[in-house]
Amino acid sequence: MSLAVWQFTIAALLAVLAFDLALAIIRRNKETTMKEASLWTAFYVGAAIIFGLSLSRWGNAQSRNEFFAGWITEYSLSVDNLFIFILILARFQIDKKKQQLVLLAGIAMALVLRGIFIALGSAAITRYSWVFYIFGAFLIYTSYKLFTEDQEKEWKEGKAIVWLRKRGASSLTIVLVAIAFTDLIFALDSIPAIFGLTKDPYIVFTANAFALMGLRQLYFLLGGLMGKLIYLNEGLSVILGFIGVKLVLEAIHGGGTHNIFGIHVPEISTQFSLSVIAITLVITIAASLARSSKSKVAE
Repeated sequence: MSLAVWQFTIAALLAVLAFDLALAIIRRNKETTMKEASLWTAFYVGAAIIFGLSLSRWGNAQSRNEFFAGWITEYSLSVDNLFIFILILARFQIDKKKQQLVLLAGIAMALVLRGIFIALGSAAITRYSWVFYIFGAFLIYTSYKLFTEDQEKEWKEGKAIVWLRKRGASSLTIVLVAIAFTDLIFALDSIPAIFGLTKDPYIVFTANAFALMGLRQLYFLLGGLMGKLIYLNEGLSVILGFIGVKLVLEAIHGGGTHNIFGIHVPEISTQFSLSVIAITLVITIAASLARSSKSKVAE
C-alpha cells in the first residue's frame, strides 16, 4: 500500500481511539448497559465488514479474503484476551467506574505491542524465510497448550504482581501491569497467526486494529457469556494448530521443496483457510451453547 493509504489509516485509527477515550472519560461514572454495548459492538463489527468488502474494489479479492481470515482469527483471540481481562478486574475488585479507563488502557497497550511485533515480524519474514518454521512450531505448541490446559484452574498471580503487591502498589497499578503482561502474551500468539494467513503488512495491521476496536464495549457484553463459551479454547486450539501447519508447509515450499518421499507437499489457499476458520468457530459456538443449555436444564 502507498504511504498516503498508510497515513490515512493510522490517522483514522488514532481518531477512533481518541473518540473512544473521550467517551470513556465522559461516561466513567455511568455503567454501560447491555443495549449500548450491543449497539457499539455491532457498529465496530459492521465497520470491519464494510472495510473488508471495500478491499475487493480498491485492492483485490485476495486482499479481501486475507483480511477476513485474519480479522476473524484476531477477533477470536481478542475475545479470549478479553476473558482474561474480566478475570483480572474481578480478582482485584476494580470499581466499575474505573473499568472503562482500565479497559481502554489495555486495548491501547495491545495495539502498540501488536504494532511493534508486526514491524519486527514483517522485517524478519522479508529477510529470513526460515522464520516460518519458528512461527509454525510456536503456533502448534500454543495450540497444544490451549487444548490441554485446565480451564477450571484458578488464575494465579505472577511473580511480577506478587513483587508489586509486596511493595504496596495499588490494585489499579497491579491490574494495569497484569493487563500489559497479558497483552504481551497474546501479541506473541496473534502475530505469527496473522502472518500465517497474509504477508501484507497493511492487511496484518488493519486486521489487528479492527479486531481491537470496540473491545471496551464488548467487555460489558461478554460478562454473561464467560460460562457459556466453554469450548472457545478448543476452537482456538484447532485454528492456531491449522495455521501453524500451514506456515510449516509454506516454509517447506519456500525452501524449494515441493515433494517429500514422492508425496506432493500441499499448498493451502487463503479461501480454504477462511472456510476452516469460519466453520471451526461456528461449531465451537454451537457446541458451547448446546452444552451450556444441557447443563442449565440438568441444574
